[in-house]
Amino acid sequence: MSAHSEARSTALRRAVFLDTDGTLIDNVWHDGDPRLATLARGAGGALRMLKAHGFLLAVVSNQPGVALGRFPLRALTDFERRIRELLAPNGASVDAFYYCPHLPQAANVRFAVRCLCRKPQPGLLRQAARDWQIDLTQSWLVGDTLDDIEAGSRAGCRTVLVDTGNEIEWRLAPSRQPHHLAGSLRQAAHQILNPAGRAPRDPDGDCDTIDAASRA
Repeated sequence: MSAHSEARSTALRRAVFLDTDGTLIDNVWHDGDPRLATLARGAGGALRMLKAHGFLLAVVSNQPGVALGRFPLRALTDFERRIRELLAPNGASVDAFYYCPHLPQAANVRFAVRCLCRKPQPGLLRQAARDWQIDLTQSWLVGDTLDDIEAGSRAGCRTVLVDTGNEIEWRLAPSRQPHHLAGSLRQAAHQILNPAGRAPRDPDGDCDTIDAASRA
């Protein structure tokens, strides 16, 4: 488990944990070139809105490309830098980045381990909670697969599944049932800030709403 963080607060706080591929960024980055990363539509505004409401923002990301030898562990620093560069023009930022580089079936014995940080294990979230004094019961996990949702649930968070088509198995269980479904990170942010209400229509004219019943 690796982590890179900015200045920390000693106060108990709420957080939103964010997956990367398919949630915060559009394209899968596993080829190791951070220059190919692009923000998901509306992601900058969504993060800015969450920060304005007092949420700490932490990326929690499985990066099996390290274990598979596609890129070195140090390349994650370049990925982090790229995300910060993409967010800066939107007036948004991420407070901390947590990665799992492991994959049990990988050939590299250093990373071929059954760890507690690879989602759906909740280790990344629990590490962040220790580092940042986060109240997990008042926090959220946003991701695009049910492994993300299970990690959030097992950590004690509420969850939002961003349905971008990356979840193809739909193996449902109580720990894998999201509290909300969303069509984008922007809609997920609206649901976090107003969980009892309906997310507003996309200000650019597109509706992010999806049919939750069809996914059951």
